Amino acid sequence: MNPFTDDPALSVGALGERRLIAHLRTWLGKATAPAPFGIGDDCAVLPASRSRRLLVTTDPVIYGRHFDSAVTPAAAAEKLLKRNLSDIAAMGGVPRSAVVSLALPRRVSIAWIGGFYRALGRCALRHGVTIAGGDIAESPEMLGAFLTLLGESSGPRVLTRRGAVAGDWIYASGELGGSILGKHCRFTPRLAEGRWLASRREVRCLMDLSDGLAKDILELTPAGTRPSLSAAALPISRAARTLARRDGRSALDHALSDGEDFELLFAVAARTDLTAFEKAWRARFPTKLTCLGHFARIGEPLADSIPLERYHGYEHLAGA
Repeated sequence: MNPFTDDPALSVGALGERRLIAHLRTWLGKATAPAPFGIGDDCAVLPASRSRRLLVTTDPVIYGRHFDSAVTPAAAAEKLLKRNLSDIAAMGGVPRSAVVSLALPRRVSIAWIGGFYRALGRCALRHGVTIAGGDIAESPEMLGAFLTLLGESSGPRVLTRRGAVAGDWIYASGELGGSILGKHCRFTPRLAEGRWLASRREVRCLMDLSDGLAKDILELTPAGTRPSLSAAALPISRAARTLARRDGRSALDHALSDGEDFELLFAVAARTDLTAFEKAWRARFPTKLTCLGHFARIGEPLADSIPLERYHGYEHLAGA
């Protein structure tokens, strides 16, 4: 849906800031609360927690970059919240509260922003998130929504990207590649899976896949090693195979490079009973789980390993 209108009477410019904020409260419904616990004060007041670690993440959605007119306002709103939820999942955490800031041209239609905020409220309620506040800034051209999500650890342990050692096994949830055909807006943040992984001592480290496996795996790779990934094991999505038939790139390239998979990537200790680990996963989750390979020492022979240097994920701010 095109976010803009040529009719001034149907635009956010016709409402002005105060009336728009009143509408935002209504559209969010029960996903926000009366000030100072929700929209309406200089700061939101959030409950403190002494027993859990605080988690904070932020991600935007910008028109022309993360979504376009082919994407509904509801899908754009869900992408905004869920890409932040995926970051909380990647630490094994629990989401709690969010603030949202808007960069808003006057020409944005009331119908579009209404659909966006109603969907944001529904998505927040599904995931136990309170929309506690935010801000609006008029923008000459750029339409963007910027969400900061606060969460907390699900237990005493927070998983980070550090901790893998040589010989550890590399795992991924779900299927990879082809997200542009719809998954980039319609995906399930792996929150429950992330919390479970944080409770497992054999899991060394964890992150979510947002920029493509070929790039993201480097964030987990310990010094003195390289990832040895099996092409035959890679969980290539049907969407990746569809794109491969259209553009001539291989399905493997799409699975390694496309990005916005929003799946979990993690390492498991080398001495783990993988059969028992995978059985425990399957008893809890329908989500696909795949062992992709292991972290091999530099110089170790790598028969049938994917030459990752030939592939690349999404690089922010890269030149042409």
